[in-house]
Amino acid sequence: MEITSFTLFSSQTFSVTLAFTFLSLLLAVLAVRSRSSKPRRSQSDGGSSSTENDKLCNCLCYCNGAVTGSEPVDVPHLNGETEKKTAVTEAETTGASMMEQLVPEITTHALSYLDYPSLCRLSMTNSLMRKAANDDNAWKALYHKDFTSEQDSVTPVNGWKAYYAATRAIVNVNVRFFNFIRDRSLAEMSHLWLNADYVKCVHPSGEFFSGYNAVVQSWQLAFNWEQGVNFQVRDVRARVLTDMAWVTMKTYVGDHLDTGPFCVTNIFEFHNGRWYMVHHHSSVLDEVEHQNA
Repeated sequence: MEITSFTLFSSQTFSVTLAFTFLSLLLAVLAVRSRSSKPRRSQSDGGSSSTENDKLCNCLCYCNGAVTGSEPVDVPHLNGETEKKTAVTEAETTGASMMEQLVPEITTHALSYLDYPSLCRLSMTNSLMRKAANDDNAWKALYHKDFTSEQDSVTPVNGWKAYYAATRAIVNVNVRFFNFIRDRSLAEMSHLWLNADYVKCVHPSGEFFSGYNAVVQSWQLAFNWEQGVNFQVRDVRARVLTDMAWVTMKTYVGDHLDTGPFCVTNIFEFHNGRWYMVHHHSSVLDEVEHQNA
């Protein structure tokens, strides 16, 4: 999947409306079917048969204080008195709702029209919507739509919702890295890198720098010598583990992709509640490799 922009996904009004319309139609169909499935009295066997069917249709069961059937009934008390109780439906007895009766695949398909913010908002409406919006299959489908289908065989330890959130976080950090280059902000770039002696940086010129101080100085030279350039980022792929993540991509220089592509790899480590860059490698992809890519 090709990612052409790193702008955060905004709420898609049309997609949300379509999803809820689809769910409403399904609930309406289930409601019609539940009404049409009520027992009907047969008239083919005459009056005695009709009377017997009436008894079958109107029979009621009183168990644990719950009455099932369709008509009010006198319920005996221990003291000899009686009390009118209205029969409850089977759905009320079991606690099942029409939403819960939907086929899981249909629910997942309907939720797939929602984006990340909309799915989060849906989970905050009520307990039933929270259960549907937290479904692992829904988040897996959203991950494949927003990022890549390469990791279909991956089984995240904490589920696809947590894996989606971690991938979103590392992609946002990667976007900030390129924003620092555009703004030539040495302070922000210095804060992004982990202050350790094992961090590495390879610039497109082929120069190699090792250690935090050397890496920061290399960016200072780059920002002083180079003028601000406009570049585009394509084919972003992210992979997140517990405390390490890496992102691969291609970058092009110019509004019309005049120069490139450059193959870029960024590696991050998770320390003290945030992601730090520990490795950056950028190199030119030659013409033969570019044609085969």
